Amino acid sequence: MADPTRARKIADRIKVSVAQTLEKRVKDPRLGFVTVTDVRLTGDLQNATVFYTVFGSDADLEGTKAALESSKGLIRSEVGKVLRIRLTPTIEFVADAVPAAAAELDELIARAQARDAEVAALARDAVPAGEADPYRRPREDAAVDEADAANGADAETAEVVVEAEDVTDTDER
Repeated sequence: MADPTRARKIADRIKVSVAQTLEKRVKDPRLGFVTVTDVRLTGDLQNATVFYTVFGSDADLEGTKAALESSKGLIRSEVGKVLRIRLTPTIEFVADAVPAAAAELDELIARAQARDAEVAALARDAVPAGEADPYRRPREDAAVDEADAANGADAETAEVVVEAEDVTDTDER
């Protein structure tokens, strides 16, 4: 098993070498606008997986896939010349799924924003079903006096009742 730092450096060199080889040496007309996004190397440095993206349609992606498969030997020999290690890793090309996943996430975010805008528009014109302010607020002294006067009691009687309740609570303990 190779040192992970060494494996990462070799993977970076493979990435650069594959990109340069695709740009300069591969003359296949099926090859589209390719970007090498990442290279993952196994721990024993025997297999390299090259991730790539293609700018264009699905037809461009399929043509590029065929071109990469047919030029795999040339690319591997160029990688071997650049690396100069005992064994040149085998190369496998995999279309990177990150751009498709990013496009799907963008679509989901756009739908969520549109739905949020609809809800905000509905909420803007809505009126509460009950009171405008459904939360209880502490009464002010004037409001208590008015309420007690309406019920036929005065503030002193209310205070005596509260004190009596406090006394019974302490006796039970």
